Amino acid sequence: MSGDGASLLESRIPSPNAEWLAQINEEILEPELPIVDPHHHLWDMRGKRYLIEDLLEDLNSGHNIVATVFLECASMYRREGPDAMKPIGETEFVNGIAAMSASGKYGKTKICAGIVGFANLTMGAAVEEVLAAQVAAGNGRFRGTRYGAGFDPSLDINNSHTNPPAGIYLDPTFRQGFAKLATFDLSFEAWLYHTQIADVGSLADAFPDQRMVLNHFAGPMGIGPYTGKRDDNLAAWKNDIKELAKRPNVHAKLGGLGMVINGYKFEERSTPPGSEELAQIWRPYFETCIEAFGPERCMFESNFPVDKVTSSYAVYWNLFKRIASGASADEKRAMFHDTAARFYKLDL
Repeated sequence: MSGDGASLLESRIPSPNAEWLAQINEEILEPELPIVDPHHHLWDMRGKRYLIEDLLEDLNSGHNIVATVFLECASMYRREGPDAMKPIGETEFVNGIAAMSASGKYGKTKICAGIVGFANLTMGAAVEEVLAAQVAAGNGRFRGTRYGAGFDPSLDINNSHTNPPAGIYLDPTFRQGFAKLATFDLSFEAWLYHTQIADVGSLADAFPDQRMVLNHFAGPMGIGPYTGKRDDNLAAWKNDIKELAKRPNVHAKLGGLGMVINGYKFEERSTPPGSEELAQIWRPYFETCIEAFGPERCMFESNFPVDKVTSSYAVYWNLFKRIASGASADEKRAMFHDTAARFYKLDL
């Protein structure tokens, strides 16, 4: 991805309303439960900032966040040099944040204990050089890559910042690049839309030993041509998720339903939703994935600050705890901590 992709993402950075979010102030549920947040971003783009001080404000909202994992978002790419190497700048930036956290001056949370960056897998086998540079830049923290494949023909849908064509995970050259992840024992994050879930299954079948994780429930769309069709879309989504879960190398991140593309339009209300309301509305997505993948392959995620347009960090983790209220202590431990720690090979 060139700098054009980074600029495309910059134009979509959400603008959470702090005063609006502050209207909801919930008691923290199970405050001692240890949590690894396996999916958040950091950026400073066109005046929209989410840096360590912003993240800390959310992390210190009352839940026991022991570690986090950073996910690529085209942040702080290098200005100069070959396009393929520009994403190394993001890893250098995030590793600096992780080093700040490791000093102990910013609290107990191991911020960015794992880093997931970007490498243009459509380069084919030549991407090996980029992956090697990413691993080096991560200084022991680089854990994997994400390649956004979100594509829909509707002009109402924003495609992934990689600007992918349809079916990129099926492309032979992409798969040549994908194969290089094993050389460095790196994981892969699949991010695409609910109509494309079968592509993840095909990729998992072709690489059965590759650790993979599906982001954000595969982005169930609720805008544009998908408006007013949530029940039909949910039924098809359930079938596709159950089929995908048959691949033991695929894990699932449980979160990311508060984005604009999901079409709930909470951000247009006078007050944000609380955790009870969100649990009631979103429970079918969580329960389907937990039943299909099992707690040992599921991990709750904040997807902050993207999901912050819908509600606060404290509310989201309360939501997850409400969803898991009927789970055993071991199952909770898995979904809130152990699955992410194991998948990303975090030393906690």
